[in-house]
Amino acid sequence: MQTYTYRIVIEPDEKGYHGFVPLLKGVHTSGKTLEETKKNLQDAIQCHLEGLLKDNITPPKQSDAVESIQTFSINA
Repeated sequence: MQTYTYRIVIEPDEKGYHGFVPLLKGVHTSGKTLEETKKNLQDAIQCHLEGLLKDNITPPKQSDAVESIQTFSINA
């Protein structure tokens, strides 16, 4: 059994929460609560990884990604 670790992002939206996995293109979900969104993300990630492996595609590794936070100043 292979284990994969991914950074997830969950943001509030007008209907509850929106969650996605930046490294796994197309893996987005939502939920009314934070816990529901986390569960939906687990299901979406599992399905996505199973599809990649079924198609003989090696899933990307989080360690291959570059993550950065930038600060911007804007004069109004």
